[in-house]
Amino acid sequence: MIYDHHRKEILSKSNEIQHNFHNVILSSQHYHLSHDICLEIIAVKGKAKTLTELSDKLITIKGIKHGKLVMSKTD
Repeated sequence: MIYDHHRKEILSKSNEIQHNFHNVILSSQHYHLSHDICLEIIAVKGKAKTLTELSDKLITIKGIKHGKLVMSKTD
């Protein structure tokens, strides 16, 4: 996800959603792309339906500039 880190409500909403999906989140990484813009990458593992639900909830947070779920089958 790419977002403006000055919008603190994005962080609180994102954290709340991620805590609700703690069972599928493996890790997250936070990068500072500029003074204002951040990139957060969240590594997940689980059923496609659950991962899509998580992604939809995160990407639709007001203020998220860009977000995309990329999945790959591991079997």
